[in-house]
Amino acid sequence: MVKKSKDKNSNEVLSWYKLMLLARKMDDQAALYIRRSMGWSYHARCGGHEGIQIALGLSFRAKKDFLFPYYRDTATVLAAGMTALELMLNGLSKSSDVGSGGRHMSNHFSKPEIHIQNVSSCTGNHTLHAVGVARAIKYYGHDAIAFSSQGDSSLSEGYCYEAINGASREKLPVIFVIQNNGYGISVPSCEQTANKIVSDNFKGIKNLGIFNCDGTDLFDSMLAMKEAQEFVKKEKSPALVHAACVRMGAHSNSDAQDLYREEQEIKEVFKHDPLVKLKKALIKNKISEKILQEIEEETDAIMKQATEEAEKAPMPQADSVTKYVFGHEFIADKKEQDFIPIEQEANEKLREAINRTLLEEFEYNPNTFLWGQDCASKKKGGVFNLTKGMLEKFGNKRVFNAPIAEDFIVGTANGMSRYNKDIRIVIEAAQFADYVWPAMEQIVEMGHDYWRSNGQFSPNVVLRLASGGYIQGGLYHSQNIEAVMSHLPGLRVVYPSFADDAAGLLRTAIRSQGPTFFLEPKYLYNRAEAKGPMFGKNFAIPFGKGKIRKSGNDLSIICYGNIVHMALLVAQELESQGHSIEVFDLRSIKPLDKSGICETAKKTGKVLIIHEDHGFLGIGAEVSSVIMEECFMYLDAPVKRLAAKDIPIGFSKILENATLPQINHIKQSVMDLLAY
Repeated sequence: MVKKSKDKNSNEVLSWYKLMLLARKMDDQAALYIRRSMGWSYHARCGGHEGIQIALGLSFRAKKDFLFPYYRDTATVLAAGMTALELMLNGLSKSSDVGSGGRHMSNHFSKPEIHIQNVSSCTGNHTLHAVGVARAIKYYGHDAIAFSSQGDSSLSEGYCYEAINGASREKLPVIFVIQNNGYGISVPSCEQTANKIVSDNFKGIKNLGIFNCDGTDLFDSMLAMKEAQEFVKKEKSPALVHAACVRMGAHSNSDAQDLYREEQEIKEVFKHDPLVKLKKALIKNKISEKILQEIEEETDAIMKQATEEAEKAPMPQADSVTKYVFGHEFIADKKEQDFIPIEQEANEKLREAINRTLLEEFEYNPNTFLWGQDCASKKKGGVFNLTKGMLEKFGNKRVFNAPIAEDFIVGTANGMSRYNKDIRIVIEAAQFADYVWPAMEQIVEMGHDYWRSNGQFSPNVVLRLASGGYIQGGLYHSQNIEAVMSHLPGLRVVYPSFADDAAGLLRTAIRSQGPTFFLEPKYLYNRAEAKGPMFGKNFAIPFGKGKIRKSGNDLSIICYGNIVHMALLVAQELESQGHSIEVFDLRSIKPLDKSGICETAKKTGKVLIIHEDHGFLGIGAEVSSVIMEECFMYLDAPVKRLAAKDIPIGFSKILENATLPQINHIKQSVMDLLAY
């Protein structure tokens, strides 16, 4: 335990007391609004945490450092530079809420303008974002610190360990502040971890400075934060501050703590009230009751003005709800069909097109980075050689390997992109698409970051993943993920089947704002049928624009990825038998080319939708719905779907063939539909 300071300037300490008192009054006002059903439907009191929170908030330097608060950090954000009115606007979900415009939960305070970050409700998931932005701070040589604030129970989450472990390995300027009040809602700390002082769990991590303090004592907390900052600057390594706090109320307004806490225990915690402690210290240091009364009256006046202004502020407009779902899309200076190949006879493989485009984009924007698993191992260039040459050309600071921790890979990409709007990050989110599931929590997070922040922050991240089957890969090497990812708001999903499409869509994905899943059919990486012409460094294909691969009049096959080439083979074979089959390649799964889908459906009147992802709730269902809603009167037969069976993909080639669509399946489905 660090020793208390005795030489603090009285005026400075009084300003701390004012902040603490204001935070307590904010808690009380929130409770009042809840009883009146006027707002603040979620409220977690900061009472019992104010010592460490004021210390943390005062340690933060607005517009220089980056602060990731959590839902109990009322006193933290007040000390960090937010006003009582700004907190009130959030609590009442007003459109002028500086953090989210009423889109995020109450008690989730943020002010991106001064670098107080908008974080979600997933406990501790912002540790990864703090690590990511700290990575940028280190790369750009900025004298700043990333602060991550959270409760002790969040450290039970695996991604928090990933964050602390990763920050220590990379020696990043980040301070993790753990506010330990002994409970995770109703679960006591002893049921979370064996160590009463949770920081003891991390003693074995190299490069990590650990500082423990009494979080109910402002002076102790201030010294702990000062020591942590000095450690980060001197050792150029991360620090963890563990603050022992008490929870003076229930976890939140929806929690009944008397169902799991004894009455005596609840009474006992009030003996450690930070506000009472600080007030006694002031009186002991000869601060008069008159001065304290004046501060009381001043904070009352601040609260009165804040409540009056907040209650008069307008609510969000219903029609604003659709704004800021997707970030700005890059649009090339000319249409796709107007680009001319570099050489008429020069075709490249799909793998080569991806590699070339990555190299070109890293030259185009020096603020572009790439990391993932096995993507920067000397000359290897990833499992499939798609990043070959990038490490040698751009160095290990822009192209590097990440731990085998998918949530860490994705979460730190989100964080690093917060540092600068010019930053673009390409990640190999997993070696194979089916290994990406541990990162789902961060993927969901990225999907609503732009919307949740009211358009103030967009994670500019491209998630590259080797996807699809037909390689006898079995489980975790042959599954498809596009339907799952397409269901999540705010995420784009593209799936090229030719080399030129891969180049054009990848460039659009990298230069656009917002997260995009770039799914690569690994079966086609080196296949001759997927070769395509080489275009120049500005060639780009817009999202939501499909392509007719073969024109026809009798029936339309709508597909993407590996299936496109199977469909073309079937169409060519049946053409010799007098059947005219059109093959429409979606290319972009989300957004869909609804007009292109409708055009081909109206043209032929018969539609077969094929994909290798599972049939149930697959992309085919969405495409079919578009056709039935928009083109029903033009149809000459029911819309049919052909997809993988709704079972896992087996390793045996026999089992794989029996599960995934095959050429003979496609041919039979086409013939059945033609005969309808």
